[in-house]
Amino acid sequence: MMTTETRRLAAIMFTDMVGFSRQMGSNEARMLRLLDVHNHLIQQAVAEHHGTVIKTVGDAFLVDFPSVVHAVQCAQQIQGQFRAHNTEKPADEQIHVRIGIHLGDVVQRDGDVFGDGVNIASRLQTLAEPDMICLSDVVYRDVTKKLDLGTVVSLGRPQLKNIVERFQVYALLLQPAKGLWQTLQIPRLKLSRRVGTTHLIGLVAVLGLVAGTVVALRSSAWFSPNPQPLTPGTQGLALPDKPSIVVLPFVNMSEDHNQEYFSDGMTEDLITDLSKVSGLFVIARNSAFTYKGKALKVEAVGRELGVRYVLEGSVRKVDDKVRITAQLVDATTGDHLWAERYDRPLKDIFTLQDEIRQKITMALRVKLTQEEQERFKSAPTDNLEAYDYFLQGLNRYQHLTKEANVQARQMFEKAIELDPQYAAAYAELGWTYVSEWFAQWSQDPQAPEQAFALAQKAAALDDASPRAHMLLGWFSLFKKQYEQAIAEVGRAIALDPNLAVAYARMGFILNFAGRPQEAIGFVEKALRLDPISPFFALSALGQAYRLLGRYEEAIATFKRVLALNPDLWIAHAQLTLCYSELGREEEARTQAAELLRVSPHFSVEVMKQRLPVQDPVEFERYLAALRKAGLK
Repeated sequence: MMTTETRRLAAIMFTDMVGFSRQMGSNEARMLRLLDVHNHLIQQAVAEHHGTVIKTVGDAFLVDFPSVVHAVQCAQQIQGQFRAHNTEKPADEQIHVRIGIHLGDVVQRDGDVFGDGVNIASRLQTLAEPDMICLSDVVYRDVTKKLDLGTVVSLGRPQLKNIVERFQVYALLLQPAKGLWQTLQIPRLKLSRRVGTTHLIGLVAVLGLVAGTVVALRSSAWFSPNPQPLTPGTQGLALPDKPSIVVLPFVNMSEDHNQEYFSDGMTEDLITDLSKVSGLFVIARNSAFTYKGKALKVEAVGRELGVRYVLEGSVRKVDDKVRITAQLVDATTGDHLWAERYDRPLKDIFTLQDEIRQKITMALRVKLTQEEQERFKSAPTDNLEAYDYFLQGLNRYQHLTKEANVQARQMFEKAIELDPQYAAAYAELGWTYVSEWFAQWSQDPQAPEQAFALAQKAAALDDASPRAHMLLGWFSLFKKQYEQAIAEVGRAIALDPNLAVAYARMGFILNFAGRPQEAIGFVEKALRLDPISPFFALSALGQAYRLLGRYEEAIATFKRVLALNPDLWIAHAQLTLCYSELGREEEARTQAAELLRVSPHFSVEVMKQRLPVQDPVEFERYLAALRKAGLK
């Protein structure tokens, strides 16, 4: 009897029910009941999207579709139906599946199909996490402009078992549930299609030292946690004369959506660590996080930020284990330099960090100085629970409200209780007192002294903490100890030459010390490191222009600040000054009203007590201009 064989191009979907074989041994009756539900939902979705079930093997389905569009739509419906099914059901009654989809040649013989199309779809299914759909590059390229894919994450070019060719793989995640999670959406990391070969091994995401940097967004009560989207057509910046990189926000792949603070914290850890390497140019946290939740192309990111390399990845934390995926892309060509996935016990995160940092610097051909090598030898804490509280504190602090500041303080205090030697926690706790005092959330006269004591403790525990020295410098400024303030912030810059907020703070110190021309040079460095979300640096620049009598430039600068953040009180205060000093009284009063709108408790008398202006004549002119605009 002759066997009929047909070769054709087919869209193949492979599905698998998570944990079916393992759980059959513990409760066969329950698993068979859930299998019936599973099979019914999949068969229904396949029929609706014109698919053909080639075969089933236990809980696995092999399905053929007339197009990749039908295949992906079917997979999305399947995952959506299982999510609805799982809602409010206990864990042992939930159904989770993995799905892989590929378009390739298949051989059809006697009602069955074989070939690479089937094999690759099967391998993609095993690569997927529960509730995830994995697409090969050929499928993604065909459907990305035809379907709403929701949240998409690149998994790089993984080596699939028994598959010689390596190609880009993309993961489709379930859409987040309604409610709070909508404000914490997993970033869309849609990548542009790559051309060229993978040619260098040496990078992965890092869990690392949190030596205390949340950079500009968290560093002062002068910022908003909600930067505006990028302006289309943003002009590119010239590449620096050293290897340059931006670390995009890592995606939270944990089943618990409240673990967002952990993936954000790890992104900040990586930025912090790389920032301390003098041989690198590293974009600040503020600008990097403006890309969170946005579809993007790495080539555009590199052009907008003026960097050659883009690092992106994901984090999945479950109990005492963590999975990290990451890839390094050359933004000038779109080529992947490296992509990898690591599964490690959570307790090994700091050991892993040392391993990863070496790979990063090797990949970018950067040599660490002896001092930098010594600095990276010690972990920030040996207590993982303290580390977790620390990350939660960072997450709360960046909301920049009175309530969130209190919550952040409680988290940092808990971290210190668990590890009294945790230098970074002391430094961040100190910043909560600075924010409380400067934003006038509290009238406690001891707040600055408490911040100073915490900064001293942090520096005593870790003299290489940039955040501790920056805090000491800020305290010295408000004591009008200008040279000491300059020395401390200078030390922070030496320890972290990419810390944008330190350059901006130096600008403010020089402004208050009556040296605005020098301030501009430092602010320009801050703006280059933080080109998209530079509220703090722009405020320092506008202040310098005003002090130099360059009022129109100052006004234009503060208007730029307000275009980014309409509720930034310091910008309204400075515009009030500019207009008042120019005799433009109506505009001054308008800005004064806006200042009171965003900061109802603003008081000229309180500012008189707190602002560290060196020149008494300049200070009196400053206060008079505010009063002239109707402020008290």
